[in-house]
Amino acid sequence: MKFTIVTGLSGAGRSSALKRLEDLGYYCVDNLMPELIPQFARLCMQSQHIRDKVAVAVDTRMGDFFDSIYATIDELKSMDLELDILFLDASDAVLVKRFKEVRRKHPVSGSGEILAGIHLERRKLQQIKDMANHVIDTSSYNVMKLRQMIDLMYAEEGEKGLLVSIISFGYKRGIPLDADMVFDMRFIPNPFYVEGMRDHTGLEQDVRDFVLSFEPTKFFLHELVTIVEKLAPCFISEDKNQLVIGIGCTGGMHRSVVMAEELFRMLSDQGLRVTLEHRDINLEKNR
Repeated sequence: MKFTIVTGLSGAGRSSALKRLEDLGYYCVDNLMPELIPQFARLCMQSQHIRDKVAVAVDTRMGDFFDSIYATIDELKSMDLELDILFLDASDAVLVKRFKEVRRKHPVSGSGEILAGIHLERRKLQQIKDMANHVIDTSSYNVMKLRQMIDLMYAEEGEKGLLVSIISFGYKRGIPLDADMVFDMRFIPNPFYVEGMRDHTGLEQDVRDFVLSFEPTKFFLHELVTIVEKLAPCFISEDKNQLVIGIGCTGGMHRSVVMAEELFRMLSDQGLRVTLEHRDINLEKNR
């Protein structure tokens, strides 16, 4: 199991880093007391439901409890896991500016002075910073740049790039709420009205052959694959890691299913990461 401790200075981007790790499939917990971390790690290793990547954020907000982090790290090193420490840092001037922008008090500044809190926290964290596997100075980073850096350090090969999620659906039950693009397949003749196909689905060969026999169908598939291929880098550059495409027809049983299956196959052949869901096929067939 990969076990990452995320820590660093308040305002340096610790929460954003943890959220990005969660996007990459890590099971994440924020601000867990150090003494509880080894027990938590053991529970994760024994669980069939927790993924094999875990991240825990710890910081100085927990006061004196933080001091036990070093004994915790020693214990974790003796366990059967791959331990990693990620430290987020930034310059004093940048941290002061960030706290002033959000109008928040520094969490460890008893006097209320931001710079005093930063200096106190920096001294308290120096030892764990020296132990860190990765140190990221976010002084010149925005949130998007930080996410990109986390991806470079922690994304596995199969997790890089845009994830295209294809959903077939029936308009009679509404458009998928999370769809970024929606395409209407009702320009294709409906197999529902063809003898012998009404009770079949788009997963069956006769329906598939019928839907794909029309020139507009072939044209649409070719053009949509081209659009997705050309726009994928643009989505990634804007820090969008998932594109949800809704493919709809009247009932979500025939035309949309065939087209979603074909789109899935064609995009997969182009090397894109693709998932496929037929939202309404069983609802419509068993109505």
